[in-house]
Amino acid sequence: MTRSSHAPPPRSHRGALSNPDGRFEPVRHEAEDDGWGTLEPIASDDADRDGWGPPPSPATRVEVDTSRSILARNDSPDIPFDRSINLYRGCEHGCVYCYARPTHAYLGLSPGLDFETRLFMKPDAAALLDATLRKPGYRPAPIAIGTNTDPYQPVERRFGLMRQVLEVLSAFHHPVTITTKSAMVERDTDILADLAARRLAAVGLSITTLDRDVARRLEPRASPPEARLRAIRTLRAAGVPVSVMAAPMIPGLNDHELERILDAAADAGAVQADYILVRLPREVEGLVREWLEAHVPDRARRVMSRIAAMRDGAASSARFHDRMRGSGPEAALLGQRFTVAATRLGLTRRGYALDTRQFAPPPRPGDQLALF
Repeated sequence: MTRSSHAPPPRSHRGALSNPDGRFEPVRHEAEDDGWGTLEPIASDDADRDGWGPPPSPATRVEVDTSRSILARNDSPDIPFDRSINLYRGCEHGCVYCYARPTHAYLGLSPGLDFETRLFMKPDAAALLDATLRKPGYRPAPIAIGTNTDPYQPVERRFGLMRQVLEVLSAFHHPVTITTKSAMVERDTDILADLAARRLAAVGLSITTLDRDVARRLEPRASPPEARLRAIRTLRAAGVPVSVMAAPMIPGLNDHELERILDAAADAGAVQADYILVRLPREVEGLVREWLEAHVPDRARRVMSRIAAMRDGAASSARFHDRMRGSGPEAALLGQRFTVAATRLGLTRRGYALDTRQFAPPPRPGDQLALF
């Protein structure tokens, strides 16, 4: 398949093809050939049959995030939680469509390659959470983890922040929900099973496609589809309630897989399902256009046209309630397909109820024990 001459060449194991300036930067940079062929495809041993080799992939850099608070609050009427934790800023999974990419502009970085290579980690996350949960006015409600960036992205293997946070939540008998694209969640099966036995944990696995090749290009450092299905089986065998998110559905690219994804997840043991229509806010639209032109140039215009048809002519929507589902007849049809398939598979139950009544701060070393 011939790539579009307008698209930058893909980089090995990275989702974004470029590193555009963030929207708050005072200048804009554009690549221009200097006459020495610096923008031409690079010849390499990995070159495909067109002779197009991938440019070097930038290395991941991790810096310390010195945030002094750990809980993010929201009052959005279409989101089923009011508090969340994000252990990392940026995400090495590199999902090109990620709606969180524009947040990197607030750091003076690009939502493109910077988002997946310039990461920030919160080493004090567990200690900050412990202090927050001990505050006299704190009232428990499920904490959502993985709502912005993935807590089980590859660098978690080095830092283990997620397990530290889960240990704090377990000690406080505090409920938690987790969303991830990573089979690394299996690492914490023991503590998640213990939490689930007390009705304190539920996990959601996001599966975008069952096509390994599409997943490798679309979500280059996330776990392959079969590994995510294995994680569902592992967690369910341990008694952890697991849901599947068929997300995001990208019309013209993976929406035809909706029923197959639900079938595979139900077979693996998922007890609940949901879906989200892709939305491409701010800089993400340009990044996805580049990706489409490079990877599926024959479908690029059709995919963007169908997204617009389901987003009132735009690439994204921030309106509550329809931002997750879209609008118009095509969006309605996608919703109907989901409902029929989820009902057939018994995946329509809503909101696994977690218990907040058990919450109790554990004694700290040196605390005087209560007499009664």
